[in-house]
Amino acid sequence: MPARRPVVRPGPGIPPTIADVAREAAVSKTTASDALRGHGRVAEPTRRLVLEAAERLGYAPNRSARSLRTLMTETIALHVPEFLDNAEYGMSFVFGVAEQAARAGLNVTLIPSGRLPDRHATVPQADGLVLCDPMARDPVVERLMSNGLPVVTAECQVGDPRVTGIVRSDHDTAMTQLLDHLHESGARRPAFVASGTTGDRALTLQRAHARWCAERGLPALVGEAPSGSPPEVLRNVVRDLLSGAPETDAILCAADSAAAAVLPEVRAAGRVVGENLLLASCVDSQAMRTAEPPITALDLRPRETGAECARLLCEIISGETPRGTTRTLPVELICRASTRAR
Repeated sequence: MPARRPVVRPGPGIPPTIADVAREAAVSKTTASDALRGHGRVAEPTRRLVLEAAERLGYAPNRSARSLRTLMTETIALHVPEFLDNAEYGMSFVFGVAEQAARAGLNVTLIPSGRLPDRHATVPQADGLVLCDPMARDPVVERLMSNGLPVVTAECQVGDPRVTGIVRSDHDTAMTQLLDHLHESGARRPAFVASGTTGDRALTLQRAHARWCAERGLPALVGEAPSGSPPEVLRNVVRDLLSGAPETDAILCAADSAAAAVLPEVRAAGRVVGENLLLASCVDSQAMRTAEPPITALDLRPRETGAECARLLCEIISGETPRGTTRTLPVELICRASTRAR
């Protein structure tokens, strides 16, 4: 009789998934799922093998996932806008969705940005849809939402009745907190390098900056960079801001990694970050943490946001949570040397 395979656990504090059970039993994920449900054409010896593997791992089916078993595909679809495809935020968000889906025993179909295959295409093999910061009037988003699937968005798709759930961050409060921090550190003419998108987050940041400046009687200094702009475009925007408004004493960047990308231009203008110019980012990332000096940023926790989107979608599909639910996640201001007090 062959020796029993060693138990491979997913890690401390991480509940085993259906994929772990399938790996332990040396069967496919579909076979493991059918065996645990008592459905499908699974031979009795194989079923016992799967049940024993589940017991060894301590596997307990997710309550929402159990309700989802009545659906056809056991798959959720995910769409991330093109400007976030290569950004650290977008990648972390995708991992968060995938990890939470795996815990529920579900697959994830990633729908690429840009174009759907043809005008008759529908979302393939999916029971629900997650949209990351969808842009208004985006034809791909419109096509995806017209399929009648339950939809959870990360950030608001304002006024769209097709959205069945929202996971959002309070960007208005976070932006105000960041501007207040810059003001307390000595900034009196903060300029904002805005992101040229129609997503809810980008528009909220612009409104918060304009309101904050108006409340203090300050000019709203704004430069706009198209979404996904390369470093040279961002540096040109900063060059124009500093030359057109030399009184600028702080710069905030909306896009992921933009603040680190403009550091060379700031230095070329004779400014010293953290001394005669403060620099901050509306998105934290590895680039902010490793810049010299390290850059103050807002931690949006994209991995947690992605996981919460997948969790809420599962709960809505299963009927555990009502449609129209909105959940708000915290944003943390991380203060670093780029905005140290004068």
